Amino acid sequence: MRRSTDDIGALPSSLIPGSPAQDVPTRRPGFLGQIPYAIRAMRPTQWSKNALVLLALVFARRLTDLKVDARVFLAFAAFCLAASTIYIVNDIADREKDRQHPRKRLRPVASGRLSLPLAVLTACVCAAGAAALTGVLTAQLLLVTPDPFAAWGTSGVLFALTITTYVGLNLAYSTWLKHLVLWDVFVIAAGFVLRALAGAFAAPVPISPWFYICATFAALFLALAKRRAELANVGAAAGSRAILGQYTLQLLDQLIAVVVTCTLITYSLYTFLPADGSGLAGNHQLMITIPFVLFGMFRYLYLVYVRNEGEHPDELLWRDPQILATVVLVVLVVIGVLYGIPFLRSHPITL
Repeated sequence: MRRSTDDIGALPSSLIPGSPAQDVPTRRPGFLGQIPYAIRAMRPTQWSKNALVLLALVFARRLTDLKVDARVFLAFAAFCLAASTIYIVNDIADREKDRQHPRKRLRPVASGRLSLPLAVLTACVCAAGAAALTGVLTAQLLLVTPDPFAAWGTSGVLFALTITTYVGLNLAYSTWLKHLVLWDVFVIAAGFVLRALAGAFAAPVPISPWFYICATFAALFLALAKRRAELANVGAAAGSRAILGQYTLQLLDQLIAVVVTCTLITYSLYTFLPADGSGLAGNHQLMITIPFVLFGMFRYLYLVYVRNEGEHPDELLWRDPQILATVVLVVLVVIGVLYGIPFLRSHPITL
């Protein structure tokens, strides 16, 4: 007996058998059955981007300070929940367009496996969690002395302002800025930079100008590579980003060449700085990491230009063994230089 459209319930027509999305379920699960889809809508696989919050903890040589660790991991959790809020809000707002996209149509909201009310509830819970963690962290930072950001309104205020700006920018991106050429790329990059700054405010530790500049160029590189991959793979086809029609591969290639060069130069200059103990200052011994960083960026360019990847940088990190190995090696070398060598010097081995 043929299933009538009344049996489909509130699911969109694109989910009816015979439609382009016929490979997704035609019946929505109950409340408990939707919980896994609510978690999936939070996109925990993309929380790896928020690891940028941890950079300050490592480079400021505060990794062994448990109080600082606790504050920075609170910041990490707050950004994860804030990011999930934005993901779900975007999925709700773009659900009709996503149903026309070859990949996005399988998202929980677009596919109908997560009901609209439960999606809204999940977004509210994530937003409340992010706000609560921000409040707890801000209260903890009031007790930190000395505060390197006291002259700027205290580190707690700056962290709250940073995560608020992150949410506001992303909401503005979803409703307006993503339709403006170049602005869309800068907003994506700003999200990465704000995460790195938030970690410094949560610690709190002073910020080297070169650290900030290098993070900015590296974030622009990832954002531009993402746009290039989208343009190369999907172009201006139905369901793709409308802004892609205002870019060309030639323009993106030139912009990528500029930011790659600037990233390598600023990172190298950052490692040349003397180890003066002023927070996120560089350490000339970190120059040993330059070849690893150079290879990592070259490998990323290879994946973007030869394999047409880069549309999802967070997934590319785990999917490409060479990129992952390079990141692991850089982390190990940095920890060895900033923590291992000083420890050996202060605890000499005697025979």
